[in-house]
Amino acid sequence: MPPANKSKRGSNSLFWDLLTFDRLVTGPVIHLIYWAGLGVVVLFGFGVVGAAVGLALKEPGVSSMLLAFPVMVAGLLVAGALVLLWRAFCEFYVAIFRISEDLRALRQTSDADHAAHRARQSQAQQQQPQQQR
Repeated sequence: MPPANKSKRGSNSLFWDLLTFDRLVTGPVIHLIYWAGLGVVVLFGFGVVGAAVGLALKEPGVSSMLLAFPVMVAGLLVAGALVLLWRAFCEFYVAIFRISEDLRALRQTSDADHAAHRARQSQAQQQQPQQQR
């Protein structure tokens, strides 16, 4: 539970948010993970092209070229599919964390509305005995 007086937290606010999970840091980290994953997929694509070229140069002749071309095409198709899957995976996590942020905002709004409603009810109850006198 965060301290009751938020204005006194000052520079410890970020530290407190990280300790209590009041602020989620995974959203910005997902973007870094996405770019790192794309880098891995690009390295895989370069590896496929290098393997295809190495296969074509291994033995002279048309048969090695005919074998290298489908290997390169299939590898690049797999790399393209990996890019799409990685994007969908990361978007899923970004959506989950945005839902979490939206739910937190709804909860705060709801709590404020309930507090205002309770305050109005207590005022009405205090005014009723005064009117009956």
